[in-house]
Parts: sequence; structure tokens; C-alpha cells
Amino acid sequence: MRIALVGPFGLKPKGTMAVRALPLARALRARGHAVTMILPPWSYPSDAGRAYDDAGVRIENVAIAPRAFIPSRLVARVRACQPDLVHIFKPKAYAGLTQWLLWQMRRVGLQNARIALDTDDWEGAGGWNDREKYSAAQKKFFAWQERWGLTHADAVTVASRALETLAWSLGAPRARVVYVPNGVNPLPASDLSRAAARAQYGLQDARVILLYTRFFEFDCARVVDILTRVLAELPDAKLLLVGKGLFGEEKQFLEMAAARGWRERVADAGWVEPEQLRGLFAAADAALYPFDDTLINRAKCPVKLIDLLAAGVPVVGEAVGQVREYIQNNETGILVEPRASEAFARNLILLLQDATLRARLGAQAAATMARDYNWARLAERVEEAYATR
Repeated sequence: MRIALVGPFGLKPKGTMAVRALPLARALRARGHAVTMILPPWSYPSDAGRAYDDAGVRIENVAIAPRAFIPSRLVARVRACQPDLVHIFKPKAYAGLTQWLLWQMRRVGLQNARIALDTDDWEGAGGWNDREKYSAAQKKFFAWQERWGLTHADAVTVASRALETLAWSLGAPRARVVYVPNGVNPLPASDLSRAAARAQYGLQDARVILLYTRFFEFDCARVVDILTRVLAELPDAKLLLVGKGLFGEEKQFLEMAAARGWRERVADAGWVEPEQLRGLFAAADAALYPFDDTLINRAKCPVKLIDLLAAGVPVVGEAVGQVREYIQNNETGILVEPRASEAFARNLILLLQDATLRARLGAQAAATMARDYNWARLAERVEEAYATR
């Protein structure tokens, strides 16, 4: 089958196309399909016009100036590929416009490719429309695109059970909606060992708690409260903070830590290159994964949690959305109920005190992720979606 994958942006710096679409494209190519990715790299202009092969996948970045012509350029490149199926990633912005144009062209006989839509986030009310600094007109348009796109596709692939339910509620036929969670993307090799990472960040012989985050997933005050309980109980514990907020939330978090008296026990790595992650994960004894019970969290499929579990880091996480799929309680991690701060702290303390438990949970998490969430296996589900009628 000839397949064209179309994104709303390029492979950098945003994540969806790099951590979801590209590994899927590679897996589909390995299964014998001819795959082309067509992208508008408006957020990484240096890629504009660049075309190359990646593991047999053809990657084409269209020109981005003037931006008003991006949708027509995407459609033109799709038609040039003569695909049997076009898989649109995200129903919004340029990708959503491409879906709409291709659908209308098919109605009048100008193209005959089947159209699939992939969604890995909720964009409308309660979703990214409430997070991003969009204008009122943009919010209204993106919400319309999401509703239209989910109900005007021959197949819909969704990254979470919540998105599956939302697609059904909007009128997408159940048989056309296929659950395809995010899979494991192996971390790059790292020269940073556990000992070197601990020395670099002043952790040495401490019990190290890892918080790997973008911060928007939780209320900072609540997580500071959880950590205050843990650090009070374990005087030799320190926090390794890896990540940066979308809107500077890490500054607020560190100010709260200072107010609680434990800022000096935080090693702030900030945003790091992927090549450093393996070493930083190895430096940790356990990780916490706080996840507020919100629509945006229930709908998303958290890649950072996948990274942690696949690397064998023992995790305490809140039982919200996809976290419940990836963590089986006391098998691949520890689940706590949402907003149960005392239970969260108690279980994190338990994990930090029990090396045998950490080893068992970490090993089982890594094995389960490698077995059940590899992209070769997930590509089979996508092929099932492509075959739906």
C-alpha cells in the first residue's frame, strides 16, 4: 500500500510527528508499505524544502513562505505521491485544512485515496484550547476542525481510551475508531553513567527522586506538598528535576520549594537533550508521575511516562487516563488515586526505602513496555484501521 502521512508541523521541536508518526511510519515501511511523510516545518524553518529518507521512509518538508500557501502545498505533495491512503496527524491547523481539502476533492472525483485521521490530544474546550494563548477565533476554528475531522474520516486512530470515547460521542462510527496508544521510542545512547550524573548534579549517595515533566499536567502546589512530606521523612533524599514548563512553571515550583525550606535539595537539570536522559534516569532511585484528573490529561498518552517505564525507572503515578493502562499496580509501578497526596507520599517513601521492590517494578515495567508497546506491534493495529469500511 502507498501511504502518505501528513502533519500539522515538522519533526522539531514539537513531539507528535517525531515520537508518534515517524516511528509508526518506520514500522509500516518495515511491513512492506511505501510511506511518505509530508510536513510543514513552520516551527523549525531551517527544514523547509528539505527531503530525505529515514529507514526507507520518504520525508518531505514543504516550503513555508508564504504560510497561506502551506495547505495547497501539502495537498499537491500528497497528490504527487498517488497514495492509496492518507493518514492525517491531528485534526487542527494545516493538517486539518489538508484533510478538509482532500475530502472535498474526493467528493468531486479529483482524488480517490482513503483518509484516516490520528488524534493524540483533545484540542477543544477542556483541552489545548484552554492552555494555548489562542485568539477567540482560533479556538472556535480549532474546535470546529476537531469535530469535523473526527466525523469525516474513513478511519480514526486515537492515542487514548478517553479520545476513543470522545470520538464516539461526536458521531464517529465505533467500527472506524481504533485505539493505538503511543509506543516505546528507545532513548539515545548516553556517555553519562549513574555515578557521573550523580556527581554532576551533586546527588552522590542521596536517595534520588526524579520528576521528569513539562509541569502543565499538575498543580505545582500539590506536588510541592507531596515532596515536602517525603523529604521530611527521608533526610537523605533529594529531587532531580528534569524538564521545563510551557510558560515558566518551573520557576514557580522552585519558589514554592524555597518557601518550604528544601530548595537546596533540588538538582535542577532543566530541559536536556535526549542524549542525556538515559544517564539522568539511571541516576534516579524512583520517579513520581503526578497527573491531575482533567480532560486534557485523560485524553493524552504521556510519552514521558513511557520513557520512564521503558527505561526501568520505578514510578509512583496517579490513576488518571492512560497512566492506568501503562502502570499495573504493584506489577509495573505503583498507582495512587488522584489527589490523594498523603497516599502518594507514603508510597513514594515506601519505594525509596525498598531496593528489592524498586528492582522488581523497574524490571517488569521495562519488559512489559518492550513486549506490549513496541511500534511493530502497534503498526498491526494501524493496518486494521486502514482496512475498516
